[in-house]
Amino acid sequence: MRAQGSKPHTRIGNRPVLATAALLLVLGCAAVTTHGAPAAWHKWRSKVTRTDTCAQVSPGEGWEQVAGPFRDAQCTLPGKPGQ
Repeated sequence: MRAQGSKPHTRIGNRPVLATAALLLVLGCAAVTTHGAPAAWHKWRSKVTRTDTCAQVSPGEGWEQVAGPFRDAQCTLPGKPGQ
């Protein structure tokens, strides 16, 4: 309950609302314009069977990275994607 004659706590039309709207606009524009490059591929070898595979992330604890980075999923083109 508010005291008689006191103003409500809403600030519609005041600077804090405009500042918040401006901040949201700037963040929205930044989110649209920023983008990341694709992840690089690496060659991984099984510690158990010694077979190789190509993946962007480790297939698990039983694998070790043996080559990379590569630009393609076959691990044949050296370099990072986007270069």
